[in-house]
Amino acid sequence: MDLRFPLYVGYRYWRARKANAFASFITLFAVSGIFLGVAALIVVSSVMNGLESQLKQRILGAVPQLTVYTKAPLSDWTSAAEKLTMLPGVQGVTPSVSTQAMVQSAANIRAVQVFGVFPELAEKLSAVAQHTYSGAFNELTSGQYQVILGSELARQLKVSPGDTVRLLSGDGVVYSPLGPVPSQRKFLVSAVFEMGSQVDAGVAYVHYQDAKRLMRQPSDEINQLRLYLNDPFTAPTLAKDVQQILTAQGIEATTSDWRDTYGHLFSAVKMEKNMMSLMLSLIVAVAAFNIVSALVMMVVDKTTDVAVLKTQGLRTSSVMGIFVVQGLLNAVLGLVLGLVVGILITLNLNGLMATLGISILGAGQMLPVKLALGQLSLIIVGTLVVTLVATLYPALRAARVQPATALRYE
Repeated sequence: MDLRFPLYVGYRYWRARKANAFASFITLFAVSGIFLGVAALIVVSSVMNGLESQLKQRILGAVPQLTVYTKAPLSDWTSAAEKLTMLPGVQGVTPSVSTQAMVQSAANIRAVQVFGVFPELAEKLSAVAQHTYSGAFNELTSGQYQVILGSELARQLKVSPGDTVRLLSGDGVVYSPLGPVPSQRKFLVSAVFEMGSQVDAGVAYVHYQDAKRLMRQPSDEINQLRLYLNDPFTAPTLAKDVQQILTAQGIEATTSDWRDTYGHLFSAVKMEKNMMSLMLSLIVAVAAFNIVSALVMMVVDKTTDVAVLKTQGLRTSSVMGIFVVQGLLNAVLGLVLGLVVGILITLNLNGLMATLGISILGAGQMLPVKLALGQLSLIIVGTLVVTLVATLYPALRAARVQPATALRYE
């Protein structure tokens, strides 16, 4: 089918002043709806992306993203680490140990998740190292019993670097005539980190060997490997590859990832993002189907013209093309306006809110914004597809015009 004639006639009809004022209003309403829906969808999606990205950085950067548990101590963990580091998406691998404990100060007592790390490796790989003062992890020395606390946890305990706290671990319980006695040691607070999330109130770091001694386990024994990933969301996929590599080396192991502790939080964020996108997409869909009303009126108005064109040999597919072009031009106009305005608002959202005096997160805090090109492409394609579907009924109705009937009284 030659598209030049339908494009030309459809464009001329689209530019021409509508004889029916109500049809013009419906068209304007449809274009405005697409414009507002697309702009709102871009802004809201970008804010939700930014929120998810910040949660990923602030929470999953401080907790194990993927952990391997071996049934027998690894005699040479570096060999397994080299194999695992070769997997795409893996930044590095370190020995790890963790325990649920209570941390007690002179003022308070709190539950905490204690992670044992090798400081020279954590300094390179852990995001927490970037949120403490320089060299904080390197100051963790085996046998010195030093601990790095989250800022909120330190505030609740009313301690600061240089103070002493007591760690009590349930993993090192011994039984006495008076009952079970947890393992406990005094630790010196060497530093405080701040990730800006809930992990600041429930996470502490100590040297790997000090953690082992606290748990009353051999300090040179390695049963866990912690994998640092480029994207924590790839952990479920990588877990299968990790187990295959370790099995090939004769190592029996199981894996766990961040979903065991924070999966519910990210599932809620993902559900909220999807529901917001669906709600705003419905605005675009309603606006797109308003084009049906405008095109039906156009078909009625141009019935005589269509009949004349069909008597001149215009094919049914070309008649459909004329009205499809009109509908798509309305969609493209609203889509382009929505993209331009939505992207501009997104890139300047915090500045606009400051100008208008709107504060959502509090003084000095900014809304996280992340503009995703993949989502923009999906919005563009989705809007055009919905509009194309909406134009099919009026186009088919125009194609079914019978010239003899339409021109009977002309």
